[in-house]
Amino acid sequence: QVLSLVIPTQLQRLTQRALHRLFHTRSCLFVVLHVALQAAVFGEYTWEVFVYCWELQFHLLLLLLPYLLLAGNLGCFLLCSRANPGTVTKSNAASLVKVYAYDGVLFQRGLVCPTCTVEKPARSKHCSVCRTCVHRFDHHCVWVNNCIGASNAGVFLLYLLSLTATAGAIAAVTAALLIHLLLLSNAMHGTYLDAQGQEQPVEIPLLVQHLFLTFPRIVFMLGFVILLTLILGGYCSFSLYLALTNQTTNEWCKARRFGGSHLPSQPQDRPLVYKNIYSKGIWRNLKEIFNPPTVLERKKK
Repeated sequence: QVLSLVIPTQLQRLTQRALHRLFHTRSCLFVVLHVALQAAVFGEYTWEVFVYCWELQFHLLLLLLPYLLLAGNLGCFLLCSRANPGTVTKSNAASLVKVYAYDGVLFQRGLVCPTCTVEKPARSKHCSVCRTCVHRFDHHCVWVNNCIGASNAGVFLLYLLSLTATAGAIAAVTAALLIHLLLLSNAMHGTYLDAQGQEQPVEIPLLVQHLFLTFPRIVFMLGFVILLTLILGGYCSFSLYLALTNQTTNEWCKARRFGGSHLPSQPQDRPLVYKNIYSKGIWRNLKEIFNPPTVLERKKK
């Protein structure tokens, strides 16, 4: 009985340590996994989908579109992973404090990071993974092995858009190929005999089963990239919403917990819902993502 209690506890501790080491320390594991998944998808696309489409005389530009999007995605990935996200240091902390105003709810004036021992600018946060404070901190992305902050938020948004477009383009070309093959085989107008021996028209589940038995790797890849497109599309839409409203993921999550916060200038008996003071309109918000404001620009205003 003692062993039965000790072993699960040890396994739980080992699991917690493994997860903490995986998600709370800088590691290239997810980068390698990311590259491996892209290599597997494009390997299948190149050796089967591209060849079949070429034989069926698909337009060359349509077939090359996923590769063009991949080139743009890899460029954004390298820029996003290598760029300085906007590290707050003792030499630039005083100037970064002047870039954004403190809202008094999520960000308080005069707070000092206990780890970096510098005054925390508004919209900044200490990243436990990178072990540094990041200006306009959004989140730490394990897929690029870097923080997303003021200096690389725009490139990260382009990275998400290009990744979603790449998955969508592969899914579209692959689906077009399979539909074309069904039309050529006239399988969509075929019939089959059911268990009672009656002739029935071919339905979609049977067509999918036929395609899976004939082209298993292509159908599996199509299902994977469709799922990936939906997931990436949802996350990309959320990131675009944050960009258009001039919010970060960190601020959006914190705002959910501060629905009844008080602004310092308001009476304590009149709780106010948190209001984003950084939004300047859709176009100016989007511009700020790709061209972060400097101290000089704020002084001019």
